Amino acid sequence: MTQMFFNLFRPKQSTLKDEVLSGLTVALALVPEAVAFALIAQVSPLIGLYSAFIISLITSILGGRPGMISGATGAIAVVIVALVQSHGVEYLFAAVVLMGLIQVLVGVLKLGKLIRLVPHPVIYGFVNGLAVIIFTSQFEQFKIETSPGVKEWITGPPLWIMLTLVVLTMVIIKFLPKLTKMIPSALAAILVISGIVIFGNVDTKTVGDMASISGGLPEFHLPMVPLNWDTLMVILPYSAIMAGVGLIESLLTLTLVDEITETRGNGNKECIAQGIANTTTGFFGGMGGCAMLGQSLINVNAGGRNRISGIVASLGLLTFILFLSTYIEMVPMAALVGLMFMVAIGTFEWASLKIFKKVPTSDVILMVIVTLITVFLHNLALAVLVGVIIAALVFAWENSKMIRARKRVDENGVKHYEIYGPLFFASAQAFGEKFDPTNDPEEIIIDFAESRIVDHSGIDAVHKVTERYDKMGKTVYIRHLSTSSKNLLEKAEKIININYADNDPSYKIVMD
Repeated sequence: MTQMFFNLFRPKQSTLKDEVLSGLTVALALVPEAVAFALIAQVSPLIGLYSAFIISLITSILGGRPGMISGATGAIAVVIVALVQSHGVEYLFAAVVLMGLIQVLVGVLKLGKLIRLVPHPVIYGFVNGLAVIIFTSQFEQFKIETSPGVKEWITGPPLWIMLTLVVLTMVIIKFLPKLTKMIPSALAAILVISGIVIFGNVDTKTVGDMASISGGLPEFHLPMVPLNWDTLMVILPYSAIMAGVGLIESLLTLTLVDEITETRGNGNKECIAQGIANTTTGFFGGMGGCAMLGQSLINVNAGGRNRISGIVASLGLLTFILFLSTYIEMVPMAALVGLMFMVAIGTFEWASLKIFKKVPTSDVILMVIVTLITVFLHNLALAVLVGVIIAALVFAWENSKMIRARKRVDENGVKHYEIYGPLFFASAQAFGEKFDPTNDPEEIIIDFAESRIVDHSGIDAVHKVTERYDKMGKTVYIRHLSTSSKNLLEKAEKIININYADNDPSYKIVMD
């Protein structure tokens, strides 16, 4: 057991120093994100911080993708606003518990593999849209609250000071790795900018200006809601949406980190870990969350490849809350804004702009649509779902045009129709148009050696063709059915009777 535990957390592909420093960098970046998302959800900033700590810790230990960072996210925050406004925060806690149970069920049923159905253009669009969101969301830090609920852009010297610090942060992150890799460039940038602001007594916006992050340990808390059917009906829609959004964002992030690290994570294991983390969060008064692409990229780029970095990030965040809140609140927001700007720039798939003329137009349009939905609606699940549906429809349309029929009459006067391409709902009409019952001989053979029947529409298309010939007293034979096509026809025996001929694989089709 000791050896198994050691192997679980032993650094691979990186050193212990890299893991710890990258974890601390992520912890610093988690603070403003968690606070901001909590404010979006209209709950206490500490709820966002506690959620980030619990989710990050559990998924780092149990998750299917070492090095990936999870926490409270904007995608979840946007979903829960309406629930908090209409029913209160206790219903939120109950919804998060149910959300986690749904995610565990998805993992147990091994449905995580469905992420393979997401086409590459959709992933490109998702990533680019998320990069734009990360970038534009930082503009809020260039505003100040002049009166309750009213914010205005900063101007004059405060604006120039903040812009200078942001640019300096980005320069350090960009060029420090060329000088030394002893310390993650993101962490170095935060420390340098913080030193300039603190010791230079520079007047600029800090983490403490957003909200206090001081607090104690999260406490176990049963959601104070009635345990009845009405409560379930209230929270179920929110829980289902949160579970879907969380798993889509987590599995897509897992896929991207896999590509960067050239390793492979376990999607089903990640689903279960996300579910356990969110269920636990709900019982400790948290707002729920999922994988965070920005923080995961910060971690990976800083050298984090294993579970240690995620554990350090979560424990570091808890340490900030318990003991170091005074110092963390002194960190200038300009340093964190510069860091997130660099994350956004690194997240954006610039290569996707170069392939516009090299890939099908439908893929380009699909990529743009998913990006726009992500950017303007901030609904990642909807963007991916719409992308998958459009991709499926495009695929169906392209395959519908592939149905072909080669025709010939043999020496016995039997006409042969050799079918090419899949027979399914989109190609069913074109299939029916290939036949000429009026002018065909008494017997015809439909050869499916280069085709297969895919769905009920395909069965119905065969049924209609045989029906037309039967009304004219002509006989139809089917040959070379694939096993799957044969099974479909056998299941549809109430529609079509199949008589197996002695010389397999020829099947005679007779109408009821």
